[in-house]
Amino acid sequence: MKEIEIKSVLQVYDAVDELSEDIQKLMKQAVKIRDKAYAPYSSFLVGTALLLENGEVILGNNQENACYPSGLCAERTAIYYAGANYPEVSITVMVISAKSLKYELNTPTPPCGACRQAIAEYEVKQNKPIAIYFMGETGKIIKSSSLSNILPLLFDNSYL
Repeated sequence: MKEIEIKSVLQVYDAVDELSEDIQKLMKQAVKIRDKAYAPYSSFLVGTALLLENGEVILGNNQENACYPSGLCAERTAIYYAGANYPEVSITVMVISAKSLKYELNTPTPPCGACRQAIAEYEVKQNKPIAIYFMGETGKIIKSSSLSNILPLLFDNSYL
């Protein structure tokens, strides 16, 4: 038997004002679109802003459905829109903000497993990392320079 150790390196910012101006602007857009999410069942609102290599910004928020599996997370809403409308343009940055209507969420909230897999698909497709910043409603922000930091041993098309 052999053990392997997997190490992730993440940056933690204490507040939005520690981020670069460009990332602050994206985060403000993610917060604004977050508050327009359709989440009548979970009361958990998520907003995402993507920066594409061509300068376009794509926004997405979660859209719930009474039949839970039919809803879609903010991250996938945005990333699939980008893929459909800008299929040859790389995604350089993704920012995510989450908020609960039931309590104050001040813990950085990363993408769910399904979203991580979708993000992985696009990193592999474009052969470039996507910087991911995530936060709750308030508080610290975590940055991962690539999806591989938060989804090690990813499953991609090389296994198919």
